[in-house]
Amino acid sequence: MPFRWPARIRFSDTDASGRIHYSSLFRHFEAAEEEFLRTLGFDYAQIGRTEVAWPRVHAECDISGALRHDDAVETQVSVARVGHSSFSLAYLMENGGVECARGKVVIVCMDVATQKARAIPAAFASVLRQQLTAG
Repeated sequence: MPFRWPARIRFSDTDASGRIHYSSLFRHFEAAEEEFLRTLGFDYAQIGRTEVAWPRVHAECDISGALRHDDAVETQVSVARVGHSSFSLAYLMENGGVECARGKVVIVCMDVATQKARAIPAAFASVLRQQLTAG
């Protein structure tokens, strides 16, 4: 079962057309991601402290339905891939049980000192892999 995060579309999420602005979808995905990691016992501030950072090196989103101010949505988060130094998360946003957006991000574990990719900390990688096999 993917992690599910309920939220509402805020007025500030919308554009002049009255629908969600595409960039707002990534903020919703990121909020769901943060809560997903919290349920796993991790957050980016604690993983590696000042030794590592977590840049996104790829982000994509397909919008398949209209989202408007005050719509109640649910964002599902699941681990799509776990590599040596990066992992991918997949997102599915629904409005009333109807799919309206689907996205994916690739997140790299970066050594702050060298600014280069490094291995994901072992405990975090292990938990991510468990989520991968659970899905």
